[in-house]
Parts: sequence; structure tokens; C-alpha cells
Amino acid sequence: MTDSPTRRERRAGAPHLLDDPHHDGSELYVPQATPALGDVVPVRFRVPATGSERALWVRTVRDGEPRFVPARLDRTDAHERWYVADVPVHNPVTGYRALLDEPGGYRWLNASGVHARDVPDAHDFRLTVHGSAPAWLDRAVVYQVFPDRFARAGSGPQAHEGPPAGPLPDWALPARWDDEPIGSGPGTSQQYFGGHLAGVEQHLDHLERLGVDVLYLTPVFPGRSNHRYDASTFDHVDPLLGGDGALASLSAAVHARGMHLIGDLTTNHTGAGHEWFARAQADAASEEASYYYWTDAAPGYVGWLEHASLPKLNYAAGSLAQRMIEGPESVIGRWLGAPTSLDGWRIDVANMTGRYASDDFTREVARTIRRTMSQVNPDAVLVSEHFHDAGADLAGDGWHANMNYSGFTRPVWTWLVPPGSDLGFLGMPVPVPRRDGASMVATMRDFDSAVPWAVTARQWNMLGSHDTARLRTVVGSREAVEVAAGLLFTYPGTPAMFAGDEGGLTGVTGEHARVPMPWSAMSSPDDPRWDARTFEVYRALIAVRRGSRALREGGMRWAVVAPDAVAYLRETPDERVLVLVARTSWAGAQLPAHLLGPGCEPENLYGGADLPVRGDALQLPGDGPGVQVWRLA
Repeated sequence: MTDSPTRRERRAGAPHLLDDPHHDGSELYVPQATPALGDVVPVRFRVPATGSERALWVRTVRDGEPRFVPARLDRTDAHERWYVADVPVHNPVTGYRALLDEPGGYRWLNASGVHARDVPDAHDFRLTVHGSAPAWLDRAVVYQVFPDRFARAGSGPQAHEGPPAGPLPDWALPARWDDEPIGSGPGTSQQYFGGHLAGVEQHLDHLERLGVDVLYLTPVFPGRSNHRYDASTFDHVDPLLGGDGALASLSAAVHARGMHLIGDLTTNHTGAGHEWFARAQADAASEEASYYYWTDAAPGYVGWLEHASLPKLNYAAGSLAQRMIEGPESVIGRWLGAPTSLDGWRIDVANMTGRYASDDFTREVARTIRRTMSQVNPDAVLVSEHFHDAGADLAGDGWHANMNYSGFTRPVWTWLVPPGSDLGFLGMPVPVPRRDGASMVATMRDFDSAVPWAVTARQWNMLGSHDTARLRTVVGSREAVEVAAGLLFTYPGTPAMFAGDEGGLTGVTGEHARVPMPWSAMSSPDDPRWDARTFEVYRALIAVRRGSRALREGGMRWAVVAPDAVAYLRETPDERVLVLVARTSWAGAQLPAHLLGPGCEPENLYGGADLPVRGDALQLPGDGPGVQVWRLA
């Protein structure tokens, strides 16, 4: 059995989708300034010349009631018609969709596509008065570092030989730098390799060479684990990492290079060894006792996912908000200020923060953090961790963006996983299924359309993290890693990568994937611990993204969705880029030649393939696996 297309499929090619009407929230269609209540925003719609619409209307929802605004024909040419409608921003989040009046009926155009049936409002386009993420995130490529596994302080290969230097805390199980991480069971959170913030600082050249410009650190507060999500205080950096001075020094070095630094905070829980929890247990009448949820059943309090080591915080206690998230002196505020000067926070298990039984303070927590950030550093970014459907929490007034497991990681894995894989699927009791391109794209569109474009355009798209298997292990080959990376660096959103994926590191679970960076292997082209060719793929694709405004800020039109290949257009008013990714050889496809700008020839930005013009069509090649990126106009 093979994935290769048949001869008939090769002759016919895959159909394209560019005869569908289109709209998205990018600047071709919507002014990019954040509107205010009472503004009227002109929104534009593109309809192909082959369309049969008699009129186009825009349906808004105002105070819960649908209303229709007529669109006027703005301009037309041989290939398409452009309509514009004036949408009043009457509510803080204003949903809208297009109604195409056609012979024999009507169709809706919303953020998930075109529908010849009635559809719910959940996937409508949205205008929001809430400010979007800071502009620097549009240009960002995020590099995630798990401090215990990135680098030890010191110079030369001897810094990464043998076990970590002592003295060590009683919870730590010392490991040599080249030991295999424990993947599950006892010892996973105690295995200690001894990475240090000074080690991160000493290896910033690696980040610059790769082309990334945002360093995201998993927690740096002390705890009783290697992951430090069980903080014992939020007032200081773990001495094992070098203490407060080491973070201030790293921050200065990062900012001196024109890069940004993002921290990681558990607003949902503390560690059982946290100073607040110790006072709460010692005195039931203490202020800190109101910070937690207490039960009659053992262990007497609520833990995150029933883990006794992670007691859950209760935001019904007003003073907790003041201490944790509200104002410049809160935990959120203090670390954004000098000398650490963080450029934002990633919030651990943001979906559970403030939620317990009948309590639901999640969105208020997010809004409060945003207010605090605006007081201390208005240019800071706030990113949530949410493994499933985050749409209800992403109206734009709280989290700027989310770690996009549902709308990117999961569908890409299902498209690129080898047939018959038994690898677990992100916490589900089933292995990763292998699915076709239509399934991948439908999933992406469903989740993208559940949030405003201002969020979609800045979601942290990932191929893996410290909580997942490694990409190389999921997809099985260097070639498939390249295809996945092609999607990562050309899809709308902010690319976010886990340190070591650029060298093909492997791991079957989140814990097993926390592999120490093999620094000594990088100087040896034949060392199997580091794939230098994959590093060059990542480096080249990051450079392509940096060199194209359309790839950083453009809209998104799906052009071809075939079982084994997908193609899409990224467009700004000044640039059009075509991306083709194929997991294996496929039938190829033809696209309209008018996509080329007048007098233009396709310019291959990555992959090296020609895009021949045959008559009135561009011929997409059927080779694969691989990635091709062309500038068309």
C-alpha cells in the first residue's frame, strides 16, 4: 500500500479553492487600528468573477439581535469583485458575516468558510475594541527553554560532563548531562541535570544564529522539582538557577541583543511548600488560608488535578488578587519591572485558573493581569496555556494569545504521523491517528474561526513543547520534520519552538522529551545526537519568514486541500506569497495565472522548485515530501 497518487490523479490534479468568496481580518479586508465603541468600520469582501451573487449583505449582531447592512460594489476587474460594507461597532465584540444572495438561495461566508446552509454564530468574523498583542509579536519567533536542561554555567565541554555540582537539595536525583531523561513514573520530576540561567546567557549566540528573537523560560521560582511549577515562593529566583541576579543579568543580555524575554507563572496553584500555603495550614484564621480551597477529604485541600503537591488558589479571596495579579507590586507586576524587566508572561494552565465548581473567575483574572501589565509595561504580552478549545476565553480583553495545541499542533501531528503509530495523543487514551489534509485543514479552520483574527494572527503555533513528545519522534523522519517546520513558519500566528527541535532531538512523552541540549555534539557533523541539516532547515525557514511581510502579517486563503498536500496564499497589499507543503508525492494542481503580479515571475523563496506558467494556469509540482514557498507579486 502506498500514499502515492494514481496516474489518473496525476493527470487530473487536485481542484483549487480560489473560486470561493473570501474575507479575513488582515489589512486587505479590515483597517488594522483598534476600533472604539461607536466607530463605523469598513470591511471588504473578495468575490471571484465566476460568482453568481445578486447582492452581498453583511449581517451583524447588535445587542444580541441580527441586523443587515448592504455592501456596495467597490471595484471589479476581469478576475474578481470587491464589496465593502460599513459595520457599526456597537458592542465591545461585534460579530459579522456575509450573506451572498444567489439564484436559488443564499450562502453564508464566515471565518470557517462558505456554507450553503445556516450556521451558528460561533464562527463569525469579529471586530473587537480590545487592543491586540504588542506589534513586536508580529515579527517574533519564540524559543522555549526548560532551564534545567538547556545549559550549565561555565565554559568548555567540561561544563556538561558528569553530574551537577553540589550541594543539591534533598529532592534532587543528580543526573549526568548525557543521561536519558526519565519518561514516566518515579523520579520524573526529581531528575536534576543542573541547567542554570548563566548557561542560557552563555548560549544566546545559538538563538541569534538560529534567528529567534523571543526567549521564553519555563518557571524560575524555587520549588521541589526540576520543572518548578510547584513554587515555594514568587519573591525570588531559585538559587539553583543563580538567584535574582542571574535573571537580571540574562534579561540585560537578551535585551542588549534586541530580543525579548517572557516568564512563566502558575496563577492556578502554588506548591505545597509555598510560604503562603505553610501559613494557611498553620493558622486557619490567617489571610493566606482564604487563598486556597479546603475539603473534608484527604489531603484536606483541593490540588490541581488532585495532585497534593499543587494546592489550588481561590480567587474569591480579594487579597489574593492584590498579591498575585493586581497592580505594580503584585507578582505579575514586580517581575515586569526593572531589573528583570520581563516582556510578558505565559500563564500555566490558564484554562483552570479561577475555575472550581461554581466559581469562574478566569476571564476576570486575565483582564486584571492585562490592566497590571498596562501600568508596568504596556508593551508586554500575555499568553495562556490551554490544551483544548480556548475560544470562550479569547475575546481579546484578557489573554492576547494562546498556546495553540488545538488549532495547530494536534491537526499537524495527525497529518504527519506515520501510519500505525502507537504514540500517545496529548493526554488522550488513544494513539495519534493518521488523517488526511482535509481533516487537518477543517480542524485548523474550526479553531481559528472561534477567536478574533487579532488573536488568530498571534497565536503561539507549536509543533511540540516541554509537555509533549518531540516532533522528530511524532513524525519519524527528517523530511517530515521539514514539512512540519514549513507549516510552522508560514502559517498565521507566532511560531513557538521547544529548544532542541531544531536539532532533531527525540522523546516519547513530555518528561522524556526534556532532553539536555547536546552542546558537544553540535561541533561534530557525524554525531547522531544533533541533526545539523534540520538546524539549517529551521534557520532557513525563519529567514524566509523574516524576509516576507506577507508571511508575518498577511491574510490567509486556502488554495488547495488534497489528502497529501495543502497550499495557501498569504497576502498583504504589497505582497502575495504561495506556500505548498506535501507529506508525500501527490497529483499536483493548477492555480489561476492571474495570481502573478503584472510582469512578475514566481520567485522561489524556499524549496527550489519552479512554478511554471502553462497557458492561464500556474502548475503546482506533485513532488513530496517537501516545502515550497514562492513570492508571486
